[in-house]
Order: sequence, then structure tokens, then C-alpha cells
Amino acid sequence: MDDLDLTDLDRFAHGFPYEVFDELRREAPVWWHPATEHTPGGEGFWVISRYTDVVAAASDATTFSSEGGPGRTGGGTLIEDLPGGFAAGVLLNMMDAPRHQHFRRLLTPSLTPRTLQTIEEDLRRRAERIVDAALAKGECDFLTDVAAELPLQAVAQLLGVPQEDRHQLLLWADATLDHEDRALGESTERTQQAAAEMFAYGTALLERKRTDPADDLLSLAAHARIDGAPLSDLEEQMLFNLLIAAGSETTRNAIAVGVHAMIDNPHTWERLQGNRQQLPTAIEEMLRWSSPTPYNRRTATRDITLGGQQIRAGDKVTLWWASANRDDETFPGAYRFDITRTPNPHLAFGRGGHFCLGAALARMEMRVVLDTLLDRVDSLELTAPIEHTRSNKHTGIRHMPIHLTPR
Repeated sequence: MDDLDLTDLDRFAHGFPYEVFDELRREAPVWWHPATEHTPGGEGFWVISRYTDVVAAASDATTFSSEGGPGRTGGGTLIEDLPGGFAAGVLLNMMDAPRHQHFRRLLTPSLTPRTLQTIEEDLRRRAERIVDAALAKGECDFLTDVAAELPLQAVAQLLGVPQEDRHQLLLWADATLDHEDRALGESTERTQQAAAEMFAYGTALLERKRTDPADDLLSLAAHARIDGAPLSDLEEQMLFNLLIAAGSETTRNAIAVGVHAMIDNPHTWERLQGNRQQLPTAIEEMLRWSSPTPYNRRTATRDITLGGQQIRAGDKVTLWWASANRDDETFPGAYRFDITRTPNPHLAFGRGGHFCLGAALARMEMRVVLDTLLDRVDSLELTAPIEHTRSNKHTGIRHMPIHLTPR
């Protein structure tokens, strides 16, 4: 492992390097990653790759902080330190208790399965239009034409963003998440401009929500209070950015990567067409298989021994969900795409207090899209290799050319 560098994004340019993590789980499940020429800040970090160790760390938010640790002015959930008071400690996914818990309580009622049932029929109608448009083309880009479209429309509806603005927001979010033309921890003129334009859009939108609220998540945040005080302008803005990115990026990749697995295993598509009751377990397997967020970083708040290794207070610790989801100790035949797999305790949504707030929404979107595809599409065929995003933080696809044969 002397030449292993998980901060060299070229290693992720053609998909997640599962074989690298197979070796890590066997040889060094808690491994110190030394700094390399690609590592932000010139600082090493711990790599946790085994399912049991990942779960143990994710379940102990007191020891493994999402915000920061001793001796640090920054922190967060990326390998690179993000500034404290701007990202770390302000973004919902980069907060610790108790504020993180209070913040989640504001949003949770809007994202429960029961609440989401009120928008399911609308999403089904949207999905039908999306799939019909793709079928009319015959050959389409499944990622942009199908997989991305329903989550994008859904998040725009839930946040109170005008539907006509949704594609521009996606372009801005993609520019800030993809590393096509930059190294880890770097920004370019393109990414800085996208972030600035998205920030300006969010600022104006939130101001409208303060003066003219509606029944949406941004209006809720704009008028919410925690411990008697309103959210700060920065907290509201960061929440907007987070929900746009998380609501559009992760689910589209789970759909696309999962459908790609079905194309590689065509019997699964035929099986689902004949037995729609297997769709819930198929969705869980798609989530395990795709692992849309490969890792999250934590910071140790105290000295602790994990997997036989001594982790020091202030050390960066990365939890590799994608590796845990291929751990044969937990998932027998982990490299077999099995839509009947049960139990399936995957970590695609994380674990512990930071379990994904939008998990129910993502599952519903996946079910609605797949139901519609199964109703209307007889078979799917790749017409060219898929193009992956160059990122170790998102298991992303840029393009997925596909031919759809109608039923």
C-alpha cells in the first residue's frame, strides 16, 4: 500500500476502486493514510474500511465529531478542513449535538413517509412524463433525461424553488461538486463563479420566503427558531445549498448506478417485471450497490483505540461507506447484485445521529421511477460506456447513453 493515494482523484475517474478497499479490509482495516502531493493541507488521515468499524465510529458522535476536534480551527465532513463558523458548525451535516438535533427536528416532520405520501401521486405523474419523453427519443442520456429529472423536480417542489429554475441550480451544484478540472481541496474560477451565483440566488429566494412564506422547507427554515432565536442568515443559506445538492445528486446516482447493474444482470429486470413485490428489496440492493456517498470524514475528539490502532484526539478519520457495503463479513457474496438480498443493513444513508434526513424521500423517488420504467420499458441497453464524475466524495455519473425499448 506504499503507493496508495485516496486523494488522487484520477483513481476514482472510472468509478469507485472497490478492489483497493478489498485489500484494505483484509490487510489494514484501520489504516493511516500519509499525506501525499494530492492531500489537502499536507496532513494524513485515518481510513476506516470494515463494516463493523465504520458502524462503531458512526454510532459514536461524541468521539467522532462531524464538526471538528482539539487543536483545529476547522473541520467538517470532507478530507480537507473547512472553516469553522462558515461550513463546519453551520452546515446541517457538519454540526454536532445539541444544535444538530434541534435543527433536524425542524425538518423531520416535512420528510416523514406519511408526509411524503401527499406528494407521491404528483411525483408519479411527473415520472410518467419524464419516461415517456425519454421513450420518444429512443436513445437518451439516462442520467440527465431520467435519473436526475425526478429528484430535481421533487427537491424544487419541496424547497419552494420555481421549477423553471431547477436546471440552473443543478448546473451550479454540479460545478461545485465535480472535480473534472481541479484537485481535491482546490477551486477554480468556474467553481467560484458557480458558488457565488448560487449563493446570490439563495439569498434572494430566502428573502422572498421571509416576506411571503409558503408551505415549503425554505419558508419553514426562514421562520424557524431554535432556543428562541431564528436561524442565522448563513445557516439558512447553507441549508439551501445542502438540500439542493443532496436532493439532486445522491438519488440520481443511486437510480443510474442501480439501473446500470440491472443492465449488466438483465434477469433482474425481467424478474421485477414479473414480480413487482420485490421492488422494495431491489431498491435496498441498488442503494448498497451504488453507495452514492463513498465516505464521510469525522474528527476524533479524544484518544481512542479502534481496530487495534491508536487514534489521537484531533486526527481526521474517514468512514468509507462504499467499502463497508462490499464487506463479505456482513454481505455474503457482496459482489453479487441480488435484488432479493435480505437482510440488507447497508450504509448508503449513513448510520447514527447523522443518518440521512432524506432517506424516505430518496426511497420513494426510486420506487416511483422504477415503477414507471417497469410499466413502460421492456428492455434497456447501453449504447456507449458510462462517464463517471472524477470525485472520491460522490459516486457520480455524468452521462449514461442508453436505448429504451417500449413494452
